[in-house]
Amino acid sequence: MTFDLPRRLVAEAVGTAMLVATVVGSGIMADGLTRDQGLALLCNTLPTGAILVVLIAILGPVSGAHFNPAVSMVFALRGDLAGREAAAYGAAQILGGIAGTAVAHLMFDLAPLGLSPKVRTGASQWFAEWVAAFGLVATILGGLRFAATAVPWLVGLYITAAYWFTASTSFANPAVAIARSLTATFSGIRPVDLPGFIMAELAGAICALAFMGWLLAGAAAGPVGEPAE
Repeated sequence: MTFDLPRRLVAEAVGTAMLVATVVGSGIMADGLTRDQGLALLCNTLPTGAILVVLIAILGPVSGAHFNPAVSMVFALRGDLAGREAAAYGAAQILGGIAGTAVAHLMFDLAPLGLSPKVRTGASQWFAEWVAAFGLVATILGGLRFAATAVPWLVGLYITAAYWFTASTSFANPAVAIARSLTATFSGIRPVDLPGFIMAELAGAICALAFMGWLLAGAAAGPVGEPAE
């Protein structure tokens, strides 16, 4: 079943809005419930991974459930999405993400948007975002090749893990990064820190596309470990 572009764009906007509302809202809730930063991060992590499973499962058949300009860029570079459609996806994702921040704020009786003061910059943070985006795209491409029906779970589990093993807590998504710059709460990032994060995320996605393209092109005819005839 193929859905028309307007419906796909709405799915991308709504999905990204729900993802960001979960990230920001669970961060606000966690910060209000505990002063333990580790516990607060855990409370932020689990809902994010869970909502990704749900959103990809229900919206994937409509739009592909990218919710991420870096992922849409990768699919455009693969030839699976037209360049103009990828640009439209990116715009829908960014607008949806901003709406998601506003939704989370309004649920907690905060102003719809506000600039974040939280510092997230430096070489280690940028490298962490490169790693996060590389791993996310590799997970998606590998999942589509070998376990397509498991992709919602693979992505949700990857992001849940990457929250904890990356120094940046794994944004891995330019639209989410932009949306998180508009919340002065637990999950925020200063707007001035966005360029470093976004460039690292896009670079990580492109590197993963190149690596997985090489890796998956080497399928042998026989069992793993045996040369092809």
